[in-house]
Amino acid sequence: MRRVEHVMGFPVSVRIDDEGFPGAPVDDLFAWLREVDARFSPFRPDSEVSRLARGEVTAPSPDLREVLELCEEYRTATGGAFDVRLPGRGLDPCAVVKGWSVQKGAELLSAAGARRFCLNAGGDVIAAGGPWRVGVRHPEHADRLCAVLDLTDRAVATSARYERGDHILDGRTGRPATGLLSMTVVAPTLTEADSAATAAFALGTEGVQWAAARRHCEVFAVDAERRVLRSPGFPVVGVETA
Repeated sequence: MRRVEHVMGFPVSVRIDDEGFPGAPVDDLFAWLREVDARFSPFRPDSEVSRLARGEVTAPSPDLREVLELCEEYRTATGGAFDVRLPGRGLDPCAVVKGWSVQKGAELLSAAGARRFCLNAGGDVIAAGGPWRVGVRHPEHADRLCAVLDLTDRAVATSARYERGDHILDGRTGRPATGLLSMTVVAPTLTEADSAATAAFALGTEGVQWAAARRHCEVFAVDAERRVLRSPGFPVVGVETA
């Protein structure tokens, strides 16, 4: 089974290799992601996040409390480099919401009996069962890969400047983080992989060591000098120099 939909501003595709897997859990997956977009988008004035930022919500829902706790965890762990409350931007937890919500969507599929599937959310991937081959886009050439991974029951996420420019800010300075061209993190969940990749990118070059030191995380980065840096356990089967 394969399906692709555009949700939360990017394409989300799912491939399920389990024979005879029903369509209803896939419907539930995309319904959940649409719900997340409606509730947590800072770009929707009626979302819970927007209403919280305006002071109209005094008791966040359990889901939003979980997201905000994760945001605070990464802010503290990075000494403020990762911060979802920046002057001029207001409250924007998207860096955590994406991986968190897609991971919960994958858990819906697993609970429904899916065993071998690949869920790709705008280039960030959950690979259940396996092995799966996953490519990491080159930070400067859209038609090239800088690494190919072999994943089984893990997730991978990349933060980079190639899609949205200098959109990741270092919360310590309020200025764009420019020490890295791309940061890829492999972790047991996409919640961790996506949040850690963004946090590490915000840290700049020191983020490579920071992310690699996190439990169960492996990293692959290209710095501003185009040097490739990776941890020993990064599950790579092919590398192309930057």
